[in-house]
Amino acid sequence: MVKSEITSRLSSIKAKVILTQTDTTVGFISQNKDKLYEIKARDTSKEFIKVYSSFREFTAPQGHLSLRSGTCGNRIPTCQKNLVRRSKKTTFIVKNRAFRIAKNFLNSNIFRNIKWNYSTSANEAGKKFSREFCEYKADIIIEDKNRLNENSSSTLLKINNIKKVRLR
Repeated sequence: MVKSEITSRLSSIKAKVILTQTDTTVGFISQNKDKLYEIKARDTSKEFIKVYSSFREFTAPQGHLSLRSGTCGNRIPTCQKNLVRRSKKTTFIVKNRAFRIAKNFLNSNIFRNIKWNYSTSANEAGKKFSREFCEYKADIIIEDKNRLNENSSSTLLKINNIKKVRLR
């Protein structure tokens, strides 16, 4: 791995679509959800999963507007906090917003300063993983010695103050 202290060439990384092995399967990740909608040819009413690098980033205030209004970051029911904090390979839905806490297991400079991103599986809508399609659509490809493997998707839980329901 090449270690670089210069990040200016990565200054527009937030607008890029990255193809990489995620904690569950091969995925496209980006902070630009419009590019993900375009790649997947997906209806804009269907949201993407927002993946946070840590539980602390998930609960942190989001920008200067939330600090002024006195609101904190994302909230989850108190009785479900330990479940979310300790979960692995699990996506949660709270108040119709899907999120996941997943540490970046690839030791990459690109991921080091990214606190969150949108994530989706790397395939055409309704089709299996195709390396040619993904390489054509991605701006950056990050791959380690294990290559890109289509594995099972994350567990999907809808949680609230009272119960949790497994959807996938």
